[in-house]
Amino acid sequence: MKKDIHPADYRQVVFVDLASGMQFLVGSTIETTETIQFEGKEYPKAIVEISSASHPFYTGEDRTLDKTGRVEKFKQRASKKK
Repeated sequence: MKKDIHPADYRQVVFVDLASGMQFLVGSTIETTETIQFEGKEYPKAIVEISSASHPFYTGEDRTLDKTGRVEKFKQRASKKK
């Protein structure tokens, strides 16, 4: 791999899938404040709502994600602009 091509804040980060609970260790520059133990080491932790481990396209399952309140929040924002 070429030297000095990655940004200074490039490091290993654990991405946690909320839907399935799977954890993935990936190189990233994402900013995080939380940490997690993964395979005996401590890494920065980033949370994702859905990944290849839980996405219906990859799993073949029929699943709906409950995003309670999203429509209501949108309607409130829209009514404030009027």
